Amino acid sequence: MKKLFFAAAIAVFGFTTVNAQDDTTEFGFGEGNVFVEGSLGFSSTNDKNFDTKSNTFNFTPKVGYFLNDDLAVGVQLDFGTAKTSASGTDTSKNSNVGIGAFGRYYFLDLGKRFKTYTELGVGYNTLDDKISDVKVNSIGAGLDLGLNYFVKENIALTFGLDNVLAYSSSKVDVSGAKATNSFEFGVGEVNNPFGGTAKFGVLFVF
Repeated sequence: MKKLFFAAAIAVFGFTTVNAQDDTTEFGFGEGNVFVEGSLGFSSTNDKNFDTKSNTFNFTPKVGYFLNDDLAVGVQLDFGTAKTSASGTDTSKNSNVGIGAFGRYYFLDLGKRFKTYTELGVGYNTLDDKISDVKVNSIGAGLDLGLNYFVKENIALTFGLDNVLAYSSSKVDVSGAKATNSFEFGVGEVNNPFGGTAKFGVLFVF
């Protein structure tokens, strides 16, 4: 709940601080443009009935290069942590690091400031569980949908639905372990390296 409230607050702040723009201003991208984008997520729960607490944090930066006005390619990183405790004792504590590549295509303009896109990404991710001392390595691919709203000519807010269509293969990093494969379709959480749901971010164009 806190995560959604924080994301919504960022979006509202961006909308309410938009400066007046000249009607001739063009919003969008061009061949040779570079963009830097990042999304940040945090959630915290405290169940006093069972004396359990959990905290998660995720940061996903991206860098993309436009081959033409509509098509961009780039790379992304993924950093995350998650911890759960019961009665003051950690029951789960893990971190993950991922790297991937993506292609993004802008296919529809909804007015001057709104730009919609679809994005196909592939990636590799390692999850390290500190409690059980187990590592899980994953590879995957996902199809995303997103929307940019230009606050200024070179700054946009991003709303995205991650992994509307996704495939992943995960394997515990021990001898003899077998892979677990997953194929998902939908707009909810999916089991893949960059698994996620709706998210907000900020994009800068250079």
